Amino acid sequence: MDNFSTNWLAIFVSALIPLVMGAIWYHPKVFGTAWMKATGITEAKIKSASLAKTYIVAVLLSVILSFYLYLNVLIGGPDDMRHGQEAYMTFKHGAAHGAFLGIFVALPVLATNALFEMKSGKYIFINVLYWITSLALMGGVLNGWPL
Repeated sequence: MDNFSTNWLAIFVSALIPLVMGAIWYHPKVFGTAWMKATGITEAKIKSASLAKTYIVAVLLSVILSFYLYLNVLIGGPDDMRHGQEAYMTFKHGAAHGAFLGIFVALPVLATNALFEMKSGKYIFINVLYWITSLALMGGVLNGWPL
């Protein structure tokens, strides 16, 4: 780990995962219809939104998240179990880091906001499970990518 270098390609590919996951997850045939009902968002409101600006900001935020997760899966652990060593460079190990980030950060943050916004349990479930899944896949890709 002394020669640590940033794998920007892995970070950018990982940053696309929430967008791809979102297209699937929030599709009307998956959770999209239930999510729209839980949020109160209508088709008309979606069509009136500035999707270009939304996607640009979403990609930038996803790159920040991916970079943090990259550092998280490659740095850390005691000296004899330092992350970034070959034994820990697996999809499974990275996915665990991503899932833990989803459970211990995304869940409390999103659920707290949703509770104060008086959103339903279904709304919390859909959004939190989306982020746990996305972060697990992101971590898996980042950690499983050859250095």
